[in-house]
Amino acid sequence: MPLPARIPPLQISAFTATSAVGVGKEALVDALARSKSGLRPNDFGASPLPTWIGRVGGLEELRLPDDLARWDCRNNRLAWLGLQADGFLEAVAAARERHGPARIALILGTSTSSIGETELAYTQLDADGRFPEEQRRPDVHTPHSLSMFVQEALGLEGPAETLSTACSSSGKVFASAERLIRLGLVDAAVVGGVDTLCGSVLFGFNSLELVSPQPCRPFDAERNGISLGEAAGFALLERGPGPLELRGYGEASDAHHMSTPHPEGLGAERALDDALARAGLAPEAIDYINMHGTASTKNDEVEGALVARRFPASTHASSTKGFTGHTLGAAGIAEAVISLLAIERGLMPGTVNSTVPDPVCGPQIRLQPAQGEVRYALSNSFGFGGNNCALVFGKGASA
Repeated sequence: MPLPARIPPLQISAFTATSAVGVGKEALVDALARSKSGLRPNDFGASPLPTWIGRVGGLEELRLPDDLARWDCRNNRLAWLGLQADGFLEAVAAARERHGPARIALILGTSTSSIGETELAYTQLDADGRFPEEQRRPDVHTPHSLSMFVQEALGLEGPAETLSTACSSSGKVFASAERLIRLGLVDAAVVGGVDTLCGSVLFGFNSLELVSPQPCRPFDAERNGISLGEAAGFALLERGPGPLELRGYGEASDAHHMSTPHPEGLGAERALDDALARAGLAPEAIDYINMHGTASTKNDEVEGALVARRFPASTHASSTKGFTGHTLGAAGIAEAVISLLAIERGLMPGTVNSTVPDPVCGPQIRLQPAQGEVRYALSNSFGFGGNNCALVFGKGASA
């Protein structure tokens, strides 16, 4: 199949992320620069699994504003916390004035949305097997709860999408936004993703024997599984050039296996090729790669081999899941924010918790952070079912 044509860059006018390392970009930059992990021993739920998690503090005490209180659940609280960071609410309000609320799309990725609240409701069934009165909230007990909540919170009236493609969900939001803007359906888009910890996530991944009893060690020779986390991240995309730009994206599905990547990484490589083609770049132009890097045996092996065969040994690549945990449907946006910060701040993160790189994963993997100019960054997001996404971000001429 022919490679796609180049796309016009889109400016990224505002962006933010909140995770286990703290609220907003400055907390994230501080953790990345100091190689300070946000993982901690699991204390989530009545019977915590013996593992480590990336938990965002204070969500239990957080209260939504009165006019948004009907949306209350852990996932929407985290979304609200994230929206308040880095002036993001104000940036969207200004864009709403420029374009009008009907000309701004909202595209959010999530893997579990508000399922944690639904789990809670099932523990509160009445004598007739029904949810208690306070839990009869169909707008909350739906995969679209996140997008409906954020659309109301931001006062937007344009197209609203919820993408749920496992761990690639909030990477793919950038691709959907670019298409909507290029086709003239909207003038701007708020993209992002939010996922929170819940029993289905923790015990589900544990049943697949993918959860590590220690802090995850991406690309380490002794890696033995993932650490789960939660995060919220958002970005505002608008037409035209800017200091930070979306340059390219690639999406592919190899449909090899429900939970195991294709052994040669065929879908991941197709996504990579399409992202580079849309950006008009050769692999040598990429200065930093944020790897999907979950610390599972097969994912790291396949992704590491792909990067090793396609990029120069001098390319700085790392996984940041040792900082935040694997935040599932929010991983794509959290790591897109880290890639944007690499360009903006000249900070290329290391791979925290790992000590001995697995030689099969290639020489590009770096354990320590580094400073230097980053003109272009690549962010990989690979999900269950072979659902792959690659994003290319770049420094604009006005940077």
